[in-house]
Amino acid sequence: MQMIKRPWGVAAYGASSVKAMPDLVRARFKVIRVEQTPSQAFAAASDAVQAVRQTLRRHGISDAAVQHSRLGLKSSWSYGGSERKFLGYECQASFAVESGNLDDVQSLLVDLVAAGANEIEGVDFDVSGKGELRAEARRQAVGAARRKAELYAEAAGVRLGALVHIDDVDPEQVGFERYRGHGSGGAASAQDLAPGHVVVSAAVTLGFSITHD
Repeated sequence: MQMIKRPWGVAAYGASSVKAMPDLVRARFKVIRVEQTPSQAFAAASDAVQAVRQTLRRHGISDAAVQHSRLGLKSSWSYGGSERKFLGYECQASFAVESGNLDDVQSLLVDLVAAGANEIEGVDFDVSGKGELRAEARRQAVGAARRKAELYAEAAGVRLGALVHIDDVDPEQVGFERYRGHGSGGAASAQDLAPGHVVVSAAVTLGFSITHD
């Protein structure tokens, strides 16, 4: 954001967050096998991949909801001081799956590990209607910025004129830390502290002209 070099009116920053219960879960995990020969490593990983596929289908996750990398192969070593020891050939495949059955997450992860997944990279919860939530957060951010500008104008004894500038702001962008607590209210909101929810945020800077009575 560029600093205003010549005073021209009122500029106010507004931010808002909208929360919603998640209706999607995304899990990322890997199948990794280390064997003494490349063929053994490929065979072991392929067997585990097939078992994982079957497990996902049993949990109602279609093939279309699964992203699966091709099997990759590399040498595996252990390091101790200045020495290294060859362990074998490591073959791995990465998975990313999406499901709308949040109640089944624990059972799914347990079964995936039992099927051969030996590295769980992350489990993230999300909402399918994030675009609508983002639009609502933006509307609320505009309202917060306008109310702040009106308050400043009233306190300064002037009237707020026409809106002449709108600057969309990423509330998490580096450089905007100075605005923390200057959004829609206090330093923290119920949305910021709500456990088990997905929080979608938006921020804006509005510029208004000033009119005098």
